[in-house]
This record gives sequence, structure tokens and C-alpha cells, in this order.
Amino acid sequence: MGSEFGQWGEWNHEATPDWAALDYHLHRGIRDLVRDLNGLYRAAPALHARDSDPGGFHWVDGGAAEAGVFSWLRFGHADAAPVLCLFNFSRTEHRGWRSGVPLAGRWVERLNTDAAAYGGSGRGNFGGAETEPVPAHDQPQSLTLTLPPLTGLILEHSP
Repeated sequence: MGSEFGQWGEWNHEATPDWAALDYHLHRGIRDLVRDLNGLYRAAPALHARDSDPGGFHWVDGGAAEAGVFSWLRFGHADAAPVLCLFNFSRTEHRGWRSGVPLAGRWVERLNTDAAAYGGSGRGNFGGAETEPVPAHDQPQSLTLTLPPLTGLILEHSP
């Protein structure tokens, strides 16, 4: 209770959550991020439809630990658009980060935790990126992305 908006104190069953924290932009940003993440989870079947099926998950790059970056693909059923999840756990912005993807076309940035609306700096990929026919990470196409520091990005293929 209260972690969904970043309340100041620990949850106390004898008191109400610190609702006054929502008077601050950063706390509203945390609330909005949780809301948008939950909405995206419901709207993008690739994020949940095949949770117990190994075919619903594919590492893109689990070996970039020195850069603090991990990325993977999530797949729903045949009619669902795949989703690319990238997380930069470092304090370094990575520009020109190449990430392999299975399908050509536009990949829409559905969530960027560095968005200004969430209290971040607003850096990212201007709403998405187009693939290039450059193979990467055992995938036939790739995206060139900006990964802001300490950020999670979720991109969805848009046919």
C-alpha cells in the first residue's frame, strides 16, 4: 500500500497511505507509471498470453551485463504483436544501441520510464524506431535506439 505512488513512509495498517505525496510531481509520476504499466500489460497480449510457454520469451541480449543492459522479446499468440523489452540498469546513456528484432517495420515505444510525465528527463526514441535490414542478436532485423540511464523501454511491433 502506497508503493504505487512512492509514499514517504512504510505502510502502516493503523494509518492511511500518505496521500499528500500526490501533491508532488514525482509521486504523481510514479502513480502514472504504475497505471500505464498495468494498462500496457492488459493491452499487449505478448506480455502475458504465453507466460508458461517457453516460446513466449526469447533473450535478445542477456550478455551485455558490462553495459548494464538486458533485453528480451515477448511473444503472444500468432495474431499478437511481439514486444521488445530493454532495461538499462546503468547510469550511462547508451546512444546508437543496436537491438535485434524478428520483424521489419516500425516498433512503437509503448513505455519509457524516463518520460517527463513520470518525472524523468524525457529522453528516448521519439515514440519509436524503424528497423534496418542489419542482422543482430540472431534476428534478421535491428533497431538503433537511445537507452536513457536507469530506464526501462517497451516497444511493440506495429505492422
